[in-house]
Amino acid sequence: MQPLHAPFPATRFRRTRASGALRDLVQENRLSVSDLIWPVFVCEGEDHEEPVPSMPGVVRRSVDRVVLAAQEAHVLGIPAICLFPYTPMEKRTSDCAEAWSPDNLSNRATRAIKAACPDLLVMTDVALDPYNIDGHDGFVVDGEIVNDATVEALVKQALSQAEAGADIIGPSDMMDGRIGAMRSALEAADHQNVSILSYSAKYASAFYGPFRDAVGASGALKGDKKTYQMNPGNTDEALRLVARDLTEGADMVMIKPGMPYLDMCRRIKDAFGVPTFAYQVSGEYAMIQAAAQNGWIDGEKAMVESLLGFRRAGCDGVLTYFAPAVARLLSD
Repeated sequence: MQPLHAPFPATRFRRTRASGALRDLVQENRLSVSDLIWPVFVCEGEDHEEPVPSMPGVVRRSVDRVVLAAQEAHVLGIPAICLFPYTPMEKRTSDCAEAWSPDNLSNRATRAIKAACPDLLVMTDVALDPYNIDGHDGFVVDGEIVNDATVEALVKQALSQAEAGADIIGPSDMMDGRIGAMRSALEAADHQNVSILSYSAKYASAFYGPFRDAVGASGALKGDKKTYQMNPGNTDEALRLVARDLTEGADMVMIKPGMPYLDMCRRIKDAFGVPTFAYQVSGEYAMIQAAAQNGWIDGEKAMVESLLGFRRAGCDGVLTYFAPAVARLLSD
C-alpha cells in the first residue's frame, strides 16, 4: 500500500530534511559495524605484508599479521573476518591437495585467530582456485570443469576448515550439490554448529579481476568460469539456486558481485526472508578507490553510500574491504 499524504502545502517533504537531527530521526535504513565482514588475504612469511597493486589500501598478510588484523577488527566491533589464501605456485597442483591440508595457510590462520580472538567469527572460502594449477574452482579434466569429483574435494576442504575452528564455511565454487554434501559431512563429523554462508548467486563477472591478482589466480586461470558461474543476464535462475541451497542446508546466502546485482539482493530477500549477504567485490572496491585517489569523488562518502545501498536493497550484511575504514568512521 502506498502511504497517504495531504496535498501541498499541507505536506512538505522538506520539513523532515530541515536539520541533521530530523534527517536522522526519520532515516529508514542504517549502516552498522555489525553489518560488516572483512575479507583478508593471507600469505606465507613472518611479520610480512605486501600490497595488492590493483586494490589500493589492501595488503596480503602473513599469519602473524593476520592475527593483528583480527585483533583490530575485534576492537572495532567487526563481527567476522573472512580468509583468502595466496598459495605459492609450488603448492598449486592439479589434484589441489593443499586445499584440505591441515597446515595450509587458511587453516593455520584460522587456528591462530581463534587462539587470539576466540569471540571473533572466522569465515573461510571453499573453492579450489587458490590451490589449482589451472586457476579454476574445480578439477579440470580434458578441458571440462567436472562437478561430482570436485564436490568430493570440496567436502574434504570444508571439513579441514571446520576442524581448524572456522565458524562459517563459505562455498564460492558454484558446483551443483555441494551444499548438501558439505552439510551431511559436517553433521557426521560433529560440526553441527558450523554455519554455511553459500555463494548461491555468484555471477560470471568482470568485477573479480583485482581479487584474482590478490590470490594469485590471474596468471594461472586457463579459459573462463562461465560453465559454473551464473550468466549476468539471468535473474530467475538465481532464485532457483538460492532455493536449492536452502533446501540442502545453507544457513545464509550470498549474492556476488554486489552493486551491479542489487536487484537480486532485493528479490532474494523478499522471496525467502533468510539472512542475505552481498560481496562488495574487488572491482567495486578498486573503482571507488581509484576515483577517490584521482579526486573525482569523495571516497569516504562514496564508501558509505555504496554500503548503505546494500542495506536498502535488503542485505543483512556485506563482505567489504572497506570494513575497518567504515568501522572507524562509525565509531567517530
